[in-house]
Amino acid sequence: MIRCIAASLLVALLALGSSATGAAAPVAPVAAAPSGVWYEIFVRSWYDTDGDGTGDLNGVTAKLDYLKSLGVSGIWLMPINPSPGYHGYDVTDYYAINPQYGTMADFQRLLREAHQRGIKVIIDLVINHTSDRHPWFEAARDPADPHHDWYSWAGPHTDLHAADAAGSQAWHALGTAHYLGDFSSNMPDLDYDTPAVRKEMVKLGQYWLRKGVDGFRLDAAQHIYYDFKADADNPLTLQKNLAWWAEFRRGLDAVAPGAYVVGEVTRDSADELAPYFKPLDAVFDFPLATQLIDSARSERAGNLGALLAHTDAVYRKVTGKSGVDAPFLSNHDQERVMSQLGGNAQHMRMAAAMLLTLPGQPFVYYGEELGMRGKKPDPDLREPMRWHRDPRGAGETRWKTFSAGDGPDVSVEAEQQAGDSLLHYYAMLIGWRREIGALRDGTLTAPPLANPHIAAWQLDDAGSRVLVLHNLSGQPQQVPLGDTRFRHVLRHSRAGTALRRGRLTLPPYASAILD
Repeated sequence: MIRCIAASLLVALLALGSSATGAAAPVAPVAAAPSGVWYEIFVRSWYDTDGDGTGDLNGVTAKLDYLKSLGVSGIWLMPINPSPGYHGYDVTDYYAINPQYGTMADFQRLLREAHQRGIKVIIDLVINHTSDRHPWFEAARDPADPHHDWYSWAGPHTDLHAADAAGSQAWHALGTAHYLGDFSSNMPDLDYDTPAVRKEMVKLGQYWLRKGVDGFRLDAAQHIYYDFKADADNPLTLQKNLAWWAEFRRGLDAVAPGAYVVGEVTRDSADELAPYFKPLDAVFDFPLATQLIDSARSERAGNLGALLAHTDAVYRKVTGKSGVDAPFLSNHDQERVMSQLGGNAQHMRMAAAMLLTLPGQPFVYYGEELGMRGKKPDPDLREPMRWHRDPRGAGETRWKTFSAGDGPDVSVEAEQQAGDSLLHYYAMLIGWRREIGALRDGTLTAPPLANPHIAAWQLDDAGSRVLVLHNLSGQPQQVPLGDTRFRHVLRHSRAGTALRRGRLTLPPYASAILD
């Protein structure tokens, strides 16, 4: 009590002193806003705490401070349910934790620790299909069992040679019967025309929300009803997909209205992606990912400005607001960015700079911030995270050997110690997002520029207007600004960036934000 009284007197005296001298009392700095950046983690490859060579949930918890230092606002965990496959996309129990990753108690501890650091957690929800070893499918083999109706079976007039959405075999034999498996024979598709399936999946989403997750990444979100190549542009297929996800969303809202739900919808244009913004918060922007990497590789903006402006307009028409996109560069199914860019470190930086100065909630694939490389087959895209120069260091996972040939400098240890590393560059860019609100939710317009090496867009929100410019080339560029309202360089990535008399000088591979 005495200490409390003394502290109160001290505060009062300080206030009187500042008033008497006419000086304003010190104002506490406003905490930086969340960056809106998500980070994708393959738990098996992340960090091993029990020495078995496999990453685990306690390993994710152990490295939360690393993620906080990077500045991310949330993490997406690839599948954490029990599964016979290394990747986890063939689930055998939706209500449990893969024992190789730990226990439910470990997962709940991860949630608590992440939330204490202001980091949200979403999990992969793989409900288009199950594993062929799931008890539901085991039971479904019996036509008299109720679970038989949970899956899609061929009828007497079914074309058993029909191609699935990817062009492979859609129907798979099981004795004299055939079942639908859009991705493979060991991933039988659930039949969402069966009410019991829909009810179970709403229940499942609510279960994990009650556990404390902040939302979901929906695997194969368009394939609930898009099973066959012939249905690629069928409006009825789209309508049925949207109706299901709207039902699912209502079920989630009954438990946690603020849950973030982002879907995997691999379409070629914003117009095809936009309808999914009605039931979902976002879908991954695959066309933009392709363009960002092409622009970085070619050192030319190309169609980027027009694509961004069109995407923002189309999404805003559906949602009524900007900042809803989910841009990314690559994920666990695609060649890693550094490999797509032929190992060019400067092109990698420009791809990252463009991604992280776009409105919305960008996603970063683990190791991308280090410049890890990786090419198909799929396991080589999902290799162990590089923590130490020594690949045998503490916590390194050993479930597979490295294939990309990255040396010891491509590791957290090495890049934390190098002031000009890609890791520090990512942290700087993510820091810009925390400080400048328009980068997160601004309405985007793309001013016409004659210089093909400059990518530029203007972002406006309720309190600010900024102009983002990137020199994609290896030569310095002079950019005349027709809009004289932009008079100050807020942030820049390279020394030598200067704004004089309405002309911006951008060094090679440099980025700047003007207000």
